Amino acid sequence: AELKLQSVLLEGHADERGSTTFNLSLGEERAEAVREYLVDLGAMQGVFSIVTYGEERPFTRESNEEGWSKNRRVEFVVQ
Repeated sequence: AELKLQSVLLEGHADERGSTTFNLSLGEERAEAVREYLVDLGAMQGVFSIVTYGEERPFTRESNEEGWSKNRRVEFVVQ
């Protein structure tokens, strides 16, 4: 069976350091960088949409370098 991909949502995240506005912007920039990378590899640009959550949806609540690095991420949601 052939997989037909409709769309992929790229969710940008940041750690809690910095202002809410800064972290929302950083999450968006992070997701956009992932989209650009995938398009450079040959993916169709129209497949991807972006949302930023900044620091609002942390992967972990650890307030140390290990926790911050886990929270700086982009998650893929296949729709």
